Amino acid sequence: MALSFIKQEKQYRNLFLAGVVNGIGDRFSSVAVLALAIELTGSGFAVGMTLAIRLLPFVIFAPIGGRLADRFSRKTILVATDLIRIVFALSFLLVHGKEDLWIVYVSTFMLAVGEAIYAPARKSAIPQLVNKEHLMKINSLEQVLVGIVLIVGAFSGGIVSYLFGAGLTFMINAASFLGAAIIISSITFPKKKSLQDEKQQHKEKPIPTFKKVILLSVPVQILLFCEVVIASMNGIDNVLITVYAIKEYHLGDVGVGLFYGALGIGLTLSFSVANRLRKNIFGIGLASLMLEGAFLVVLSQTHYIAAAFLVFCGAAFMSGIGNACFDTVLMKEIPEEHQGTMFGLLASIGNPLLGISMLLSGVALEYLTPRTLGLIGGSAYMLIAIFLMVFLSVKRVRERDSMPSPEILKK
Repeated sequence: MALSFIKQEKQYRNLFLAGVVNGIGDRFSSVAVLALAIELTGSGFAVGMTLAIRLLPFVIFAPIGGRLADRFSRKTILVATDLIRIVFALSFLLVHGKEDLWIVYVSTFMLAVGEAIYAPARKSAIPQLVNKEHLMKINSLEQVLVGIVLIVGAFSGGIVSYLFGAGLTFMINAASFLGAAIIISSITFPKKKSLQDEKQQHKEKPIPTFKKVILLSVPVQILLFCEVVIASMNGIDNVLITVYAIKEYHLGDVGVGLFYGALGIGLTLSFSVANRLRKNIFGIGLASLMLEGAFLVVLSQTHYIAAAFLVFCGAAFMSGIGNACFDTVLMKEIPEEHQGTMFGLLASIGNPLLGISMLLSGVALEYLTPRTLGLIGGSAYMLIAIFLMVFLSVKRVRERDSMPSPEILKK
């Protein structure tokens, strides 16, 4: 069975469950907060401000969270950030009028700070908790987690808020943080090495500095480049999901939920392929990036709703495989002592670039049709992937040619 390996990974099962609980609660609250902001002001400016505030903390606090994860107990960081966020999740209940809008902004900022610290600690905890042979399977399962959160959150969050009021969604979010903290507190993390043990390890086998790790590893350099470029392109996809649903297919909010649900389905299905991968993971990740771009190009030319739904599923399917491959490469290339710092760095780069990309995509739609912008974005994915595949192939050929032949070694 595809999931038989998970029986051996008891600690990760709890981390996965905590991620589902935490993620769905956050999705519920996000929908309600944005609706609350526009209800109080009647303006899209408050929505834009709220979205921007959610991304800004990652610039400063994601690197801090990564450093903390490398120096202190990841379990303590995860539990503490969940418990502290309960207060800010419930603070939205105090918002009753436009004069209380500052609570929305402050609490949104603090929740984002918590997520910026939480995310690199959680991601860098995965290699600590699982068998290294299962890393690819686990990272593909992480895409299922995102898919579940998207499907349940996209379809259910707005419905719950509409039927029972935003207050219930805020309470559900607070309860989800508490539930996740309880689950994580049951996880047994490996003990941190003492200072004396670390010094001894450095003497026996020197661990390269974070800077040297990046300089010496071509895959890490390529993935850092990918993070910058992909985050710059992702803003187009995020904006176009809503624009396609409302302006191109005239489906309204139902269409937005439908297409987000399609992304969740695609990410969930990606596990069926990604968990079977064993060799050439990096190359497969780049190929998946190229195929994701191809799906986005097809989407820009699709005029049927059912076809668009399937293409969204396909794009997310390839994205899930690519993400699992890239995360696995990073976890294998980066020493455990630097993984928190690396994932914090990636979060601090990716999220602000995503926000800027979304802003620029909105501006671009003033001059381009949605389908033209979608064609440009999809083509960019394909060209970037092809360039990196050629670069990697040339690099490997040069390395092979530079190695001494067997005859020389015998002499």
